[in-house]
Amino acid sequence: MKKVIFLLVAMVSVNMAFAQTQVGEVTLPNSLNFSAQELVLNGAGIRKKAMMLKLYSGGLYLPTKSSDAKAIISSDNTMAIRLVITSSFVSSEAMSEAVKDGFEASTGDNTAPIADEIKSFVSFFSDEIVEGDVFDITNQKGKGVVVYKNNTQLGVIKSAAFKKALFGIWLGNDPADSKLKKGMLGN
Repeated sequence: MKKVIFLLVAMVSVNMAFAQTQVGEVTLPNSLNFSAQELVLNGAGIRKKAMMLKLYSGGLYLPTKSSDAKAIISSDNTMAIRLVITSSFVSSEAMSEAVKDGFEASTGDNTAPIADEIKSFVSFFSDEIVEGDVFDITNQKGKGVVVYKNNTQLGVIKSAAFKKALFGIWLGNDPADSKLKKGMLGN
């Protein structure tokens, strides 16, 4: 009987270990669920600044795995990027500035058509940001971009052009971090 119990405990432990992925000091779940859509972890990585400073760990979640950045950016399917803050250097101000810079890079400095949406999105980072905060930046089919902080919904932005520019921050031709992009694409 003890052997059977030990075997069951071992099987459950192994299954739980495979349900998560370690990314630096952060453990990301291998799946998330938004709008009743099961999403799988496509890939993950660490956003670094100045080669040594680890700002956050991030993961890309899709309905099915893909390494095609252009197709992901253009898709209206439900998807998510999870960011887990790992540095006290990521403040509300720093995140807001980084997001603005990311949109400029993603759009080739043509942010005017989505300026109102960018302003709304930046406002989602106005509250204090601390180590351990989790941001889920999602595109939910039929709803638009829905952003959560620590499982609390911050807002919704309904614009396909905005969604493309937003996901382009991490997956575009001039990403925030090229190694993080490769990681999110499963490379």
